Amino acid sequence: MPHAARLQKLDENQQILNTYRPFTDPHVLRELQNFYRVGATYSSTALEGCTYTLSETKILLEDGLTAGGKPMRDAYAVLGHGRAFDHMFALMHNTVLTEQDILTLHSMLAGGLENDATAGKYRKVPVFITGSQYGTAPVHDIPARMATLCAYMQQHAGSTHPVLLAAQVHKELAFIHPFADGNGRIARLAMNTLLIQRGFLPVIIPPVLRAEYIASLEQAHMDDTPFIDFIARCALESQKDMLRLLRGNGFTTADI
Repeated sequence: MPHAARLQKLDENQQILNTYRPFTDPHVLRELQNFYRVGATYSSTALEGCTYTLSETKILLEDGLTAGGKPMRDAYAVLGHGRAFDHMFALMHNTVLTEQDILTLHSMLAGGLENDATAGKYRKVPVFITGSQYGTAPVHDIPARMATLCAYMQQHAGSTHPVLLAAQVHKELAFIHPFADGNGRIARLAMNTLLIQRGFLPVIIPPVLRAEYIASLEQAHMDDTPFIDFIARCALESQKDMLRLLRGNGFTTADI
């Protein structure tokens, strides 16, 4: 599907989803948020090598029970992402994602993984991305590049398609790599914050697509079209999943 046609399909599906809003039943709202909280946490941590399965992630987030034989670091990663995901929804009525929002999300995300000197703070040491031929931002450039990125979000929030803007912000955060750890997870959280602020659903990147995801992000240093198209396809799948979920619970809608 051509790039413009995919964005048009996203808008068409969004119009269908908007007919169900607002959800006035608090139980429905809570169930939908938990659905994405578990799915997004599982996928985002699994993309970084976490060994928790989807069911183990659900049990840990909802019941506080760790999986036997799994590293505690993995449990901390799941719990940290759950905290940051909850905070993401506290930002949904804001007009844009700020630099302080990103720092706060990282501070929550990194609980148990980072020490107090680095959680929610820009890195002070160089980092290298294994398997990439491109470098990350030099330490002294990070504050300026983050300020530029946040100004870009502010400038384009009302004029750029939400999925396009979210994908571009994800890409730039991955390129800057502002933190000592958690950069992939924070890039996906930032992307999804921008999406829900504009009424779109969170994007869940299935771990089975990890190779394509990483390859398209690497290629984005030269041409970001494949990466943006990848994110748009994942956004479409998220819409389709939600529409199937609504139909399966007694709602009616047009076929997509």
